[in-house]
Amino acid sequence: MAAKRTPTGQGPSQRQLRVGELIRRTLSDVLNRGEIHDPELNAMPITVGEVSCSPDLKVATVYVMPLLGTAPVEEAVKLLAKHRGELRHRVAAGLTLKYAPDLRFRPDETYDRLDETRRLFADPQVQRDIEGENGGAGEEEE
Repeated sequence: MAAKRTPTGQGPSQRQLRVGELIRRTLSDVLNRGEIHDPELNAMPITVGEVSCSPDLKVATVYVMPLLGTAPVEEAVKLLAKHRGELRHRVAAGLTLKYAPDLRFRPDETYDRLDETRRLFADPQVQRDIEGENGGAGEEEE
């Protein structure tokens, strides 16, 4: 039985991260230049926040978000999925991989989590707890 190439419980490899970043840049450039022949997609400014690759680099999950809420994220994901083949072809042209990864588009929820984090930090009870921790740390140093 062959050993696994990536140990379980660890994060992505350097190669996965590097390929994901190359895919992210390539997709961003393609979308910014409007190279996909769909006026509806070209009219929608889309941010490619992150791309995570499977260990074998055959599947790339692309996290996207329309800029400034110009359109519902579900609509952007649906349009990108509709043009998955053409986008995959454009990505393959920009990479030197044995296989062009299958692209799967998902909503980027990073901004929602950031807003939730800001809301939590603005909560008076959390502010009181933070001040209590800072006050306690200062007293211990003396």
